[in-house]
Amino acid sequence: MRFTRSFYRTNIALALAAGAAISSVGYAHAAEKITIIVGGYEKQIYLPAKLAEQLGYFKDEGLDVDLVNEAAGVDAENEMLAGAVQGVVGFYDHCIDLQSKGKFVESIVQFSQAPGEVELVSAKHPEIKSPADFKGKNLGVTGLGSSTNFLTQYLGVKNGLALGDFTSIPVGAGGTFIAAMQQDKIQAGMTTEPTITRLLKTGEAKILVDMRSKENTRAALGGTYPAASLYMETSWAEAHKDDVQKLANAFVKTLKFINTHSAAEIADKMPKDFYVGDKEGYVKALDAGKAMFTPDGIMPEDGPKTVLAVLSTFSKNVQGKQIDLSKTYTTEFVKNVK
Repeated sequence: MRFTRSFYRTNIALALAAGAAISSVGYAHAAEKITIIVGGYEKQIYLPAKLAEQLGYFKDEGLDVDLVNEAAGVDAENEMLAGAVQGVVGFYDHCIDLQSKGKFVESIVQFSQAPGEVELVSAKHPEIKSPADFKGKNLGVTGLGSSTNFLTQYLGVKNGLALGDFTSIPVGAGGTFIAAMQQDKIQAGMTTEPTITRLLKTGEAKILVDMRSKENTRAALGGTYPAASLYMETSWAEAHKDDVQKLANAFVKTLKFINTHSAAEIADKMPKDFYVGDKEGYVKALDAGKAMFTPDGIMPEDGPKTVLAVLSTFSKNVQGKQIDLSKTYTTEFVKNVK
């Protein structure tokens, strides 16, 4: 479901009004709602967001957090910049891209140190043996301006193609991605678990580029690539440090849970519809991929430079710009978690 900015503003205003009314009659002041858009919360790369909610960690911190599902990262960041929501669970690379446009946004908690993405090739197109073969092809991405689009463009340009040699087609993830590949609307595409496992299991696709582990990511992108994160406008974070610290507490606690529990134990905490009818496949995919998550929410030291190098390869927004990487993330809050 698509939520409008007016929807968010109305709900936030109602929440504030309700809190004021409660306070005025002598009751405890209600926690202000914090709305966070998640770039597809059924995706395993963004698992910490829903898992934190399922484990009750937001409530433990006294937070009223509303997670809103939004597949395309560019739409999520626009909602945040408009003031309609307070944070986004999405890829860190948006923080660099936005600074190139004069917007200061920072990763508060770094969820992962690898993208968790895979470039899949349709079984109907065995002629695609490397990204150099993308020429003339339609390539599936979550949305235009999304991180999957960024990575797809990088793979093409790195392998000798111009951006005009292939076409990025926004197909979302899950069922819509699968349908696009089945109908040959896309010949290859970038997606995450559990969509990867679903297509591999049916034999409808094969892996071309695997970025689910740190090692494979270094081979594909030239270094550690911090991806999924909680990012927020720097100005909002500075003005609401108590709330941001509580969010950091909840998410770091969640990352520690992931690091100390099996994939099966984690899956048991998730909503059943996230399994898409195949819990065994969901657990198997999570077991193979959960090493992508950081244990403590801290940005990998060499990661921001790799992300900047990747974006600089193809992005006209970033090329030639002076990017202050120290302003694209902060470790202040995660290091204060006790």
